[in-house]
Amino acid sequence: MATRGCGHRGVTAASRITRHGYDAVMWWALPAPRDVFPPPLPPGRPGDAGLFGPGSAAWRIARERLLLAGGPAALLLQVAHPLVAAGVAAHSGFVEDPLRRLRATMGGVLTVSFGDGAQVRDAVAAVDRRHHLVQGTLDAGSGGFAAGTPYRADDPELALWVFATLIWTAVNVVEQLLEPLTAAERNAYYRDMREFGRLFGAPLQAMPDDYAALDDYVDVMAREVLVVDARALGLADQILTPQPPLLPAPLRPTPALMAAGLLPDPVRTAYRLPWSRREQRTFWAVRAVSRRTVPALPPVVRFWPHYRTAVDRIAAGASSRSPAEEQEVG
Repeated sequence: MATRGCGHRGVTAASRITRHGYDAVMWWALPAPRDVFPPPLPPGRPGDAGLFGPGSAAWRIARERLLLAGGPAALLLQVAHPLVAAGVAAHSGFVEDPLRRLRATMGGVLTVSFGDGAQVRDAVAAVDRRHHLVQGTLDAGSGGFAAGTPYRADDPELALWVFATLIWTAVNVVEQLLEPLTAAERNAYYRDMREFGRLFGAPLQAMPDDYAALDDYVDVMAREVLVVDARALGLADQILTPQPPLLPAPLRPTPALMAAGLLPDPVRTAYRLPWSRREQRTFWAVRAVSRRTVPALPPVVRFWPHYRTAVDRIAAGASSRSPAEEQEVG
């Protein structure tokens, strides 16, 4: 994994996060000074389960608002690919709104996961229209990519990498901050989400066979392909310490700490994210609090409202909702 430039200085106050342990766990649910979260999902057509539906592994994992805690790590993995970073820097409005890509990605994932058939099709079409405009060439060489190398957002290889970062990060957030998953649970989620990846341009034939193979793919990319160059470092500053700040001052180091705890070792090192015993102890403390706290949260806080909208839509197409469903969605 190649590294260039100076390191990120975002994690400098791990002790402050420890003193605010519960808020550190719940930072993803705190009110933000501007619109960070994707818009709510319209009710949709009654009874239409959409792409996945109740009982799917995709619904079980995608409903967790806690996945937002992995957003910075997923973005850092994406922009460590020089071709992705070039497209993001040139076309996504990062300077004006550093978290626009995260918000758009969350909105796409939530709509495709919980929308009805028409909402899924509309979300995919909207992404296709945006991606069609994102193309260019590298202005300077980076790692194994020479200056002048073309990039485009609808490149199947780049679509596969972005898809892999989302799935890999989601699984790691759940396992680190909520509960361990069995191999069967990881594979079930990955099998469901392969269809999501296909809709957004990742070829099924190029996808790893199972989650273990996906994990190997991310490991190889981290060690042999990704490059944290000056552009990636600049984007990292905007991702981890956006201006104006989104969080209260004591919690502003939290996204960087979460990224450091979730990223593969070579990527964390390349971004120069501090990971001393102090940061590790803080991350483990936050993880312990999270595993105790999140399962006890009321569903209206724990789950994305998109999930409840989908459950209500299914119930509207049936004669009644079961007592178990009523208890689960709150």
